[in-house]
Amino acid sequence: MNGAESLVRTLLASGIDTCFANPGTSEMHFVAALDQIPGLRCVLGLQENVVTGMADGYCRMAEKPAATLLHCGPGLANGLANLHNARRARSAIVNIVGDQATYHRPHDAPLTADTDALARTVSAWTRTTAEAGDVGRDAAIAVQAARAHPGQIATLILPSDASWSAGGRVGEALGAPAPAPLDPGAVETAARLLRNGGRTLLLLAGSAALAPGQGLAHRLARASGAGVMFDFVNARMARGRGRLAAARVPYAMSEAIAALAPFDTILLVGAKPPVGFFAYPGLPSVQYAPTARLHVLSRPEQDGVAALQALVDVIGAPEAPFEASGPAPEPARGAVTPEAFAQTLAALMPEEAIVSDESITFGRALLGATHVAAPHDWLQLTGGAIGDGLPVATGAAIGAGAARRVVSLQADGSAMYSLQSLWTQARENLPCTTIVFSNRRYEILIGEYRAVGATPGPTAMDMLDLGRPDLDWVKLAGGMGVEGARAETMEACADLMRHSFARPGPFLIELAI
Repeated sequence: MNGAESLVRTLLASGIDTCFANPGTSEMHFVAALDQIPGLRCVLGLQENVVTGMADGYCRMAEKPAATLLHCGPGLANGLANLHNARRARSAIVNIVGDQATYHRPHDAPLTADTDALARTVSAWTRTTAEAGDVGRDAAIAVQAARAHPGQIATLILPSDASWSAGGRVGEALGAPAPAPLDPGAVETAARLLRNGGRTLLLLAGSAALAPGQGLAHRLARASGAGVMFDFVNARMARGRGRLAAARVPYAMSEAIAALAPFDTILLVGAKPPVGFFAYPGLPSVQYAPTARLHVLSRPEQDGVAALQALVDVIGAPEAPFEASGPAPEPARGAVTPEAFAQTLAALMPEEAIVSDESITFGRALLGATHVAAPHDWLQLTGGAIGDGLPVATGAAIGAGAARRVVSLQADGSAMYSLQSLWTQARENLPCTTIVFSNRRYEILIGEYRAVGATPGPTAMDMLDLGRPDLDWVKLAGGMGVEGARAETMEACADLMRHSFARPGPFLIELAI
């Protein structure tokens, strides 16, 4: 058994059954082992940032890590942006990165890079394994590290001779580390703050944003009068009828400051203190009131749902059903607006759909309006590195299975970063509906330009414009093997959404906005 064969057998023994890949020469023995040993589903991505984004989306829905297969330092570098997003999402991923053979590295061949240094920018655990006999052991440790609650990135770097050399041994599967223990004092303090009668906010993120956590937060809010909000970015939120109709902290600094201003106390449940994405002239970095007290009920590495349950028990909060959300609306008609699109999405969304949201500016108001939709999961861009919407949708479709439709809400500019995802959707015949909001410009940057106190002139606007030539998303999708059509009214959009939701494979709608 060589090192690569021991790697595959160890991954399988450790519960890894999916590998998103874009391999090269240094990984050919791993590819050969994947060919010879059944059990690992291999999904090809045409660019490494698609590969890492798919692994992120997969973990968000499957709730377990996938492996990635990346080619040397430059291949890892290509995937770093979506590994940054995955790190912010706290997704569990095991990167397998090939490298030069140990005896070849001193010759400084063209692909030689400081792969370990690159990996450390996004990984909680990194190791280079030089001996075939150690590959299985280190792979098992990598999987265990990735599964540390709530999930993290582990990167195993394999020189090619560690893969092809004999002497490989299968590593023993290791148990997942338990979440960090809760602090009983933090729970008691939170209970005291809720009882004090001040204006208190429960700010939810991580597992607390899923249905069980929402139910507990709602009980606490009903019992104490506290408010409930979601963090601005969440790896996954439960939404729709029968879920909590709470807002998230707004993106725009002035709006976020206004939304958080009324609260004397903010209880952080898996969330960090809310801050702006960027600094703006004349505005603070933090979004909460200077006099507000922040109290950590649970850190991200702790179990947020268990923390809420403990607080419910101390408070004695009774069961509290969610308020009725009302029937789903009828699809909108006429001109395309964010409000009309949100109404149509709420009307037509399939049961248990998955929304991958990289709609940027057009979609900021969609979340609240879709509370009356069928129950669904909402996945967000967590790290701000654009280009994750299509890969996350692709990986989520694989992680959740063919029974759940994935609706990808996608800005046109960021979609160009990873449009190769459409090819993988076609190849795997995935149930993905992509809706590209086509305004042919970087709309968010036009707003950001003004937010920093500048007025964009002709040169600036030219850098924010996607015209000359216009992007044709129907043709781009067709070139990737995905059928598509363009809509310019809400009636046409609704018809295309119905058509796409009824078919088994991928479909793209270019929606002119």
